[in-house]
Amino acid sequence: MSAIVIQQPPKLAKDTLRIIPLGGLGEVGRNMTAFELNGRILIVDCGVLFPEDSQPGVDLILPDFSAIADRLDDVEALVLTHGHEDHIGAVPYLLKLRDDIPLIGSRLTLGLTEAKLKEHRIKPESIVVEARDRLTVGEFVLEFFTVTHSIPDCLAVAIHTPAGTVLHTGDIKVDQTPIDGRVTDFQGLGRLGAEGVDLLLMDSTNADVPGHSESERSVGPAIEQTVLAATGQVIVSTFSSHVHRVQQIVNAAVKAKRKVVFVGRSMVRNLGIAEELGYLHIPRNTLVDLKKAGSLPRDRVLYVCTGSQGESLAALSRIANGAHPQIEVGEGDTVLLASSLIPGNEASVFQLINRLSEKGAHVVHKGNAHVHVSGHGNSGELLQFYNVVLPERAMPVHGEFRHLSANAQLAIDTGVDPAEVVVAKCGTVVDLSKNGVKVTGQYRNDHIFVDGQSVGEITEDDLRDRRTLSNEGFITAIVGIDLANGKLVVGPELQARGLAEDDNVFDDVVPKIERAIADAYADGERNTHTLQQIVRRTLGRWVSQRLRRKPMIVPIVLPAETVDDVERAIESD
Repeated sequence: MSAIVIQQPPKLAKDTLRIIPLGGLGEVGRNMTAFELNGRILIVDCGVLFPEDSQPGVDLILPDFSAIADRLDDVEALVLTHGHEDHIGAVPYLLKLRDDIPLIGSRLTLGLTEAKLKEHRIKPESIVVEARDRLTVGEFVLEFFTVTHSIPDCLAVAIHTPAGTVLHTGDIKVDQTPIDGRVTDFQGLGRLGAEGVDLLLMDSTNADVPGHSESERSVGPAIEQTVLAATGQVIVSTFSSHVHRVQQIVNAAVKAKRKVVFVGRSMVRNLGIAEELGYLHIPRNTLVDLKKAGSLPRDRVLYVCTGSQGESLAALSRIANGAHPQIEVGEGDTVLLASSLIPGNEASVFQLINRLSEKGAHVVHKGNAHVHVSGHGNSGELLQFYNVVLPERAMPVHGEFRHLSANAQLAIDTGVDPAEVVVAKCGTVVDLSKNGVKVTGQYRNDHIFVDGQSVGEITEDDLRDRRTLSNEGFITAIVGIDLANGKLVVGPELQARGLAEDDNVFDDVVPKIERAIADAYADGERNTHTLQQIVRRTLGRWVSQRLRRKPMIVPIVLPAETVDDVERAIESD
């Protein structure tokens, strides 16, 4: 896997820091950044992006490792800022390329990552760090700071190098009353700023939203009110890594004297790790196994499951479709979607709400109750970071381009020279030295699709074919021709799938295909591939004009002797 270079970067000078974002810029997900210094590489985060409806069959989307794929032996370590999938989800795929890359992160972050790696039969070398720790890793001196987000144990990392100090925030918000009481370490960040931050890489997700985000604690009363008012069973759907949200759900269940049931493999695994490490507190005799929950009265149980984004295979969708083996939803039950609505998932989520409502459930969600707040800071919080850290330069990360641009403007508003603000994209090569920051090259950066057991083999062309199959249907056209005289010995035989019309509708186009082949043969054409293209064009024009559709067309033109071989093989089977 070699990198495709759009603009070749120069040879890296001694003590110059090269920064290459391999994902996470221009998108919300697959966050990964490589830092190179004097021939050695440090990576921060390695996450996945989840597919959209326009990417049928795709399970996950990985960062494009190609820019460093032939240099993995130079990688000193992988720093993980926190335990969300868009920051740790691609770690197994990187470690399959080199399994002894040391992982550095907080206890919870590494606990979640190690559990994921165990499923891939990879045992990593892990280094646990805490806030204010300093750690030398090859050419890099790392320093860690507590930041708040929607999962516990998040750490920003300062990377000290001869070229200057870079601060990578990971995902952040300024929560003044976090569930675990661990506020953002502005004292330490202020000290770092006084020492000098040469480049700030900061979360941009809500940079275009004015003001300040609300505390995670603020959703607690609405969750509690919903659970206390429920008369039937309660089903709450949220992300399996949202430990703070789950803690408030558990607290509400305890107050309502309900037993709590975790549903789904990732939910059981992640929350089990959080409880074991002391980040989730569940009173004794509160948690029950799914198999035992069926014997409890419906008004004494609360299920916590995945599927708040309408994912077809997640627990909540199966419940809504009546396909879950243990849980049924009906009249008098309450379903709480305690998460955000991720852009692109609107149709799936609304369909899910409709199915649940049709079954008689009362559905509570962000649109009708205060049951979710963002884990990312609004512009006011980002301004606070800029004013505390006082960076000389800025390179916004983590967000679509509208978010990156808004973050860049915040940097300028707080006094950063516009010439020292870099709005990059995935694959951009950015060099930091004592002379400043400069874009010096560009690698092509593709989406790497995970499709079942396949990694990186599915292309955009394949996805286009799948979309065509899904939306427009499929037609095969089989023709057998005697190339000695141009006589058709088979067909044209047309078969369609995914079109509402009966196959008899194609009777009108068969003579057109026969004439097109005859004309081509008369002109001296004997190449079966060329004849296939003639069949495709003839059939495609007719379908477009007559049926107003653009299905996938697969023409198959066989010479007569091949037809005979196929028929004999069928007869002898």
